[in-house]
This record gives sequence, structure tokens and C-alpha cells, in this order.
Amino acid sequence: MNGLGLLALRLALAAVFVAHGAHTLFGVWSTPGVGPGGITSMGAFYASLGLEPGPPLAFLAGATQLLGGILLVFGFLTRWASAALVTYIGVGLWKVHQHWGFFLNWTGVADRREGMEYSILVGGALLCLILAGAGDWSVDGRRSNREVRAAEGRARLRGKV
Repeated sequence: MNGLGLLALRLALAAVFVAHGAHTLFGVWSTPGVGPGGITSMGAFYASLGLEPGPPLAFLAGATQLLGGILLVFGFLTRWASAALVTYIGVGLWKVHQHWGFFLNWTGVADRREGMEYSILVGGALLCLILAGAGDWSVDGRRSNREVRAAEGRARLRGKV
């Protein structure tokens, strides 16, 4: 059952990061409430936070989210993808969310951004994947199981010789 739980966690995180990455890179799902997205607008936002040069960092952030999310879907290089994504989340906590406190903007106040609550939750889930791995229902898990079986087979052969 642990493998199934890790699969559910990976897929939930992947959905969030693929959507955010597509928005950052291509402006997908742009609405007045979410903003226009795309490299130009996200680059300007990053520059307003003091993250320069804005457009290349927006591309790096979007690519990290999109590719990291895709890797999580398949459970391939899960620990590395999770480490890259938790770094992205950490920068967001540092540059955006800590200023607004702990809680999300539940009341929808127009001049207030989101607090740290969501980022802490997502960061904790990513940390779980870094520590536990992708689980049995993943490319990483299948590769790990194959390596263990091969090592056990070699040990049996050595014991018989």
C-alpha cells in the first residue's frame, strides 16, 4: 500500500506543478484572477521581486515546474525532481510568501498576496518524496527492484560456487 500512497502523492503534486509550469512558460489557463502568465509577464513579476534577470529566471522556474511535474508522473528521477521543486518552493517562500504571514488569502483581499501555508504543505510533500522515494509504482521503483533482484541472484550464484 505504501507504493500506492506514494503514487497518489506524486500524481497530485505533478498536476499542480505541470499546470503552474505551463502557465509560467506559455500562459496556459490565464484568467484575470491568475494573471496573464508567459515568460514576459512572469519575468516582469520576478524582476519586481528583485530576482534578476527576470525572463531567464521565469523560464528556469517554469521549466523546473513543468519538467519536474512530468518526472513525478512517471516516478523517474523522483528524488532529483523533488529536490529541484522544493528549491523552487523555497525561493517562493523567501521572496514572496513570508512577507504575507502564514495563512492563504482566504478573504480575497485584492492588495494582499498569499501566505506561506500552501508552500509549506507542498514543500513537506516534496520532502516526503525525497526521503521515501517514488515507491513501487514508478520507474524508479521498478529499476530499484530489478537491481535488488539482480544482486540477490549474484549472491546466490556466489554461494553455490
